Amino acid sequence: MKFERYQHVTQLDFDETQGIEVGLTHIFPKLDGTNGSVWMSDDGDIMAGSRNRTLSLDFDNAGFLAWILQQPCFVTFFSEFPKLRLYGEWLVPHTVKDYRDDAWNKFYVFDVTDENDYLTYDQYKPMLEKHGIDFVPRYFTAENATIDKLKERVDQCNFLMKDGCIGEGIVIKNYDYKNRFGRIVWAKVVRQEFKDNHRGKGLKSPHISQETRVEIQVLDLLTEAFVMKEFNKIKLEKDGWNNKYIPMLFGKVWYEFINDNVWDILKKYKNPTIDFKNLHAMIINKTKQFLKEIF
Repeated sequence: MKFERYQHVTQLDFDETQGIEVGLTHIFPKLDGTNGSVWMSDDGDIMAGSRNRTLSLDFDNAGFLAWILQQPCFVTFFSEFPKLRLYGEWLVPHTVKDYRDDAWNKFYVFDVTDENDYLTYDQYKPMLEKHGIDFVPRYFTAENATIDKLKERVDQCNFLMKDGCIGEGIVIKNYDYKNRFGRIVWAKVVRQEFKDNHRGKGLKSPHISQETRVEIQVLDLLTEAFVMKEFNKIKLEKDGWNNKYIPMLFGKVWYEFINDNVWDILKKYKNPTIDFKNLHAMIINKTKQFLKEIF
């Protein structure tokens, strides 16, 4: 088995997830760590990946692979289920800082696949429990819920949080759902308070004119939380920050923003004409203003 990137999780009110609320939905808390995956190679070795690549001990991701290799539960799990792949969140500090002290530096599985097929929560939960592997619990299920009712649940996401604190949001899965483009997707809802705290106020963008109104709307999707996550990823990978990593930061923010949002943008704004050169300049400018301490 080789590295397989995890699917994009799309905002609930975007066209990409239209109709996901119809039928039986499963709602999970959304964690704010770094994406990771674990699988067994064809040679029988335990492998781990970040969001974009296979990890090695020389090129790890915040110590994720090193930690995985020290956990016997993964050896026993893949000895029994060698064709399965685990996706989850390696909980290291990013934007949300209010997780319990005992929650950090652990891996919490949020999906299991067999080849390209997703196992349901009820299928993979007993497998993980048997081998003592942590996982993100299902909060509740809902049959034919409205989008508004699903959004109301977002303030209940306190998994692993300190007393009185609320997490980033929720993830909504419907195992019988494919969107109108024939793809399996999950939806997410991020708490409005989290959005407001990280949206950035009073930011100026270059070249603002009537012709760039679409880019300005698109730019609103770039939050401080998004930028800080990429910034912290680099710090973790490089064991600290050096200003020589600034070009890498710009590249990662641009790549991840486009990769995560471009399809949703095309659908939400009905295939708009976008000046990507101008949008790129605006995103760099906004990144600088979010990280004024290094610019």
